[in-house]
Amino acid sequence: IHKALLCGLLGNIGMKGVEGPEYLGARGIKFFIAPNSVLAKKGSKWVMAAELIETHRLYARCVARIEPEWLEETGGHLIKRHYYDPHWEKKPAQVVAFERSTLHGLLLNAKKRVHYGPMNVAESREVFIRQALVEGEFDTRAPFFAHNGKLISEIEALEHKARRPDVLVDDELIYAFYDSRIAAHIHNGATFEAWRKEAERTDAKLLYLKKDDLMRHEAAGITTDQFPPQLKIDNVSFALSYNFSPGKNDDGITLTVPLALINQVSAVRCEWLIPGLLPEKIVQLVKTLPQKIRRNLVPVPEFAARFARDVPPTNLSLMLALSRYIRETKQLDVPLDAYRLEQLPAHLLMNYRVMDEHGRQLGMSRNFPQLHSELAPHAAPVIAAVTVDKQEKHTEQRCTSWSFGVFVETREVNRAGQNVTLYNALVDEGDAVVLRAFDTREIAQLAHRAGLRRLFMLSLKEQVKYLEKNLPDAQRLGMLFMPFGTQQELQQQILAMAFDRACLNDPLPMNEAVFTARAKEGKNRLLLIAQELARLVSLVLTEHQALQKMLPQIKAFAQANGDIRAQLEWLLHKGFIRDTPYERLQHVPRYLKAISLRIEKLRSNPARDAQCMGQLQPLLQALQRQLKPGNPDPRLEDFSWLLQELRVSLFAQELKTPVIVSVKRLEKMLAGLRS
Repeated sequence: IHKALLCGLLGNIGMKGVEGPEYLGARGIKFFIAPNSVLAKKGSKWVMAAELIETHRLYARCVARIEPEWLEETGGHLIKRHYYDPHWEKKPAQVVAFERSTLHGLLLNAKKRVHYGPMNVAESREVFIRQALVEGEFDTRAPFFAHNGKLISEIEALEHKARRPDVLVDDELIYAFYDSRIAAHIHNGATFEAWRKEAERTDAKLLYLKKDDLMRHEAAGITTDQFPPQLKIDNVSFALSYNFSPGKNDDGITLTVPLALINQVSAVRCEWLIPGLLPEKIVQLVKTLPQKIRRNLVPVPEFAARFARDVPPTNLSLMLALSRYIRETKQLDVPLDAYRLEQLPAHLLMNYRVMDEHGRQLGMSRNFPQLHSELAPHAAPVIAAVTVDKQEKHTEQRCTSWSFGVFVETREVNRAGQNVTLYNALVDEGDAVVLRAFDTREIAQLAHRAGLRRLFMLSLKEQVKYLEKNLPDAQRLGMLFMPFGTQQELQQQILAMAFDRACLNDPLPMNEAVFTARAKEGKNRLLLIAQELARLVSLVLTEHQALQKMLPQIKAFAQANGDIRAQLEWLLHKGFIRDTPYERLQHVPRYLKAISLRIEKLRSNPARDAQCMGQLQPLLQALQRQLKPGNPDPRLEDFSWLLQELRVSLFAQELKTPVIVSVKRLEKMLAGLRS
């Protein structure tokens, strides 16, 4: 009844205001519900009234509650509708807009979702083409759609590789292509699919884009050889991705590293990037050099192109290879510290992304050593060699004699779907050795020498027991060694070096026959070598004890006192017998004697000592700058020992040196190391 009455009372409708009992009526009037109405207290969002009477206020009488939907049914011809924000919706495959409807100025719907296609075919068709086809927001199995999407992705990839955003044509040209071919009445997915199937019967390639249609210009030089999808390091392939987004973390080239393969990555090899970006990196590196060097390399782009052509990527540092090339071609010495890596654009440094086995990102950085130190402990760098017993259970093979056949240096294992080369080693387990594999050759070689030493000691048990009980002057040596450790630790270090000298001469044994022969040969020399080592260690420790008594006398000379103590810490520490090669250990007593002579001279002539320190100090500081924690350089190690000889030459010339050494010679050597 109320809906029927509403047909004639559309001018007496009202909508309750936000605050208070006032209602907003048709054409902007405002009224209140009469106090005697049942709705005066209850109220309602929408009402209609039989009459509106004005006293001191405008009141509505004979009021009934109505639903806003009734207004659309009965007053549809009076409703004003406004449509806005037409857009494509992928799931229903149609263009949808929002409707705002009013009746006599009263808002019925602020944002009603409606199918916009039939209401405005031309505009809906444009939205359909732009958002569904050009932007790819269309769920279809049509062959043309997959073909065009793949083609666009390939050209976008070219843009990222070439680092220029002007290869792919803009969306307007792609829109014009579809607009010229699609019928005028098409505005949603269903009608498009029906039309397409019919049209493709006469022209199957009607909607297929061509590469020439999509490229503004030819992307010269963007080939797979120049911009490969993968980088191979020691036969292990790592995926590469390219992104042109300056200022973002992933700008440039990103090397994706499975966690299981993190130890196979060579950061030095990655300095060379890829052939397509290497010349640009060389140009930028040369630009960081001082002007007096840079002026000899002009024109720089041509020089960079020649270097990239003449020098293939290797596991040698890019800057070191570049310095050598400059020396060979231009007869110029370029020290490594002349380059300013911090001035390189970020995209010329490899970006590393480490992923776990589930595809989750564990870390991303351009600083691979830091990333490696954080994540490598989780990568299981050591793999135990296993044997298979009758029950098909894997057990680790512990050996106390050479019972594992021929020793093979490498093995192939499958990691993250790739064949990886690991390096075998016998690992010292105290009472046995275990065959394990390591990711790097250097670590494997260190472990293998220790494991072989243990195997020789297990093979010559009787000799080991005899030496432990009969080392010359063992008790006195133990007392002298107390500042560094216990008598037992001293004995173990002497034994370790004795076995190294008696049994571990290169080449190392690879089979049981050679091992047995080497053990038999070493057995005869072991006692003499151990006694010789004990005498040498006795000399070192005696000199050290004498120095400890002299050091309090030079407390007043702060610079010399600090330098001598630093020298002693470098020469002598808890494991100095084990860690110092025998060829170097023989000279340590002379170095300690030189320190004693220096102390004696210091008290009588401190000016001369200060003068010698002035010559030595720059070399010590330069060496400190070159040293890298956790990455020992054998050349710097040799330089450090030559510094000990220089100390003898400066502070105790009467002791003489076995090699000619001077400040100028060491400065020249250090300059060569920088280059």
